[in-house]
Amino acid sequence: MAPTAQFDAIVVGAGHNGLTCAAYLTRAGRRVAVLEAASQVGGAAVSAEFHPGYTVSSCAHILHLLHPKVLADLQLARHGLRFSTTDMATVALHEDGRHITLSSDEAATNASIAAHSETDARAHGDFRRRMLRFAGALQPALAAKPPRLAGDWRDKASLAKLAWAVRKLGREDMRDFLRIIGSNAADVLDEAFESDLLRGAYALDAVLGAKLGPRSPNSVLTLLYRLAGEQSGNRGHLAHPVGGMGAVTRALAGAASRADIRTDSAVTRIILEDDRAVGVELASGEQLFARCVVSGADPQTTFLNMVGPEHLDTGFVRRIKNIRMGGVAAKINLALDGLPTFSGLDASELGARMLIAPSVDYVERAFNHCKYGEFSDQPAMEITIPSVHDGSLAPAGGHVLSAVVQFAPYDLKAGWDGARDSFADRAVEIMSRYAPDLQGRIVSRQVITPLDLERDFRMTGGHWHHGELAPDQMFMLRPVPGYAQYQTPVPGLYLCGAGAHPGGGVMGAAGYNAAKQIINREGPA
Repeated sequence: MAPTAQFDAIVVGAGHNGLTCAAYLTRAGRRVAVLEAASQVGGAAVSAEFHPGYTVSSCAHILHLLHPKVLADLQLARHGLRFSTTDMATVALHEDGRHITLSSDEAATNASIAAHSETDARAHGDFRRRMLRFAGALQPALAAKPPRLAGDWRDKASLAKLAWAVRKLGREDMRDFLRIIGSNAADVLDEAFESDLLRGAYALDAVLGAKLGPRSPNSVLTLLYRLAGEQSGNRGHLAHPVGGMGAVTRALAGAASRADIRTDSAVTRIILEDDRAVGVELASGEQLFARCVVSGADPQTTFLNMVGPEHLDTGFVRRIKNIRMGGVAAKINLALDGLPTFSGLDASELGARMLIAPSVDYVERAFNHCKYGEFSDQPAMEITIPSVHDGSLAPAGGHVLSAVVQFAPYDLKAGWDGARDSFADRAVEIMSRYAPDLQGRIVSRQVITPLDLERDFRMTGGHWHHGELAPDQMFMLRPVPGYAQYQTPVPGLYLCGAGAHPGGGVMGAAGYNAAKQIINREGPA
């Protein structure tokens, strides 16, 4: 006989999706426990002091996908979420200081591009608007369970909605959308622009965090995924929260405050009774029981470690093992004693997102290394100095620099424990080409490799999306075919993390969608 349930739901993991799911479940009157292995909530969306007085967003460092429904429904502003900027410009860095600045000011953007190509200056506005329209066609799918291809009338209605979102683009745009959606970003950018620097900036956006080069098929899809987010009602805008990304998950924890949120509570096993999930066992040996269990952990951790292959169908286990989960993005955080000087930029412009991606070929060559278990010796990078907008992150006069570095494979042949310093040295050397005084301003540095993401943030393979975003691992195929609607082969067990639809990024949509499914399927509180 199953033990008496102490909760209606136990959520494993207090990342942003786990907290979002818990907040919606408690709003529906459910008794919820949230169990987090780390000493603070947030998962990979955390802010941490990495040197005395210096705080940085440890992993995710820019907010561009947080779903507006989650933001509004959970009243995150009321729970303390504020933004130091909601409209970050993007600067494509050029070694000679002739940068291109892309911002919401179209006239200024065009003037910046015109210094490289008058033709591109005329073309860019239309290209950007077209890409945002295409991204908008994908956006409704983010906050909805993915439909089954051979499902009931509800699934057919969902498919019809998706088809209508594409059809609403109009005949010409619809044809173009269908033409490029499975294409590679390099071809689309070569067709649109002649400036290497402009093409390189968009190429990096198409592959950031993914094991893809700009010449890889489907890299247009990942570009559109990135553009599908909204900030303050503006699609494609970039924001930074006051206090770093940890402010987002602290606000989500506030929205889920009616749940029993426990940190330092690592779940080692999902307890099954008559093949149904009825609770969890913690590393301490304590057991908690519930009507259902919701995992925010990645699919391999959930099924292979917490449930155990012996309780699952062999074919399902094989599919879970074959999810591509090798991360290729690393993070370098620098504590600086002052604001570095970037050639061609004044201090007021250093609050932008800065990209080192001078051409499509540069990004493609950077990608080539990871195919052979090597980190790139000419990495592409996304750099922010969030302390320009938010002085609370560093002591007076000091600053923090945060850089995502592509490409750095999880399965590095040389091994990360012995290579992290040479990797960081090379990345800083590349950044110093654009900011000559950077090296002399470094007080301390933190290097987070994909192996560290696995060890410290419990992401199998160090992939921040809990699995590669690709057509065979997205929408109704995520995490694996047949189990894309947040339920699993184990009755009473659900997924709510980035390994479920729609994927990674600090979005909250997977947590929201999973909560809706649980409320509908598990009956009244």
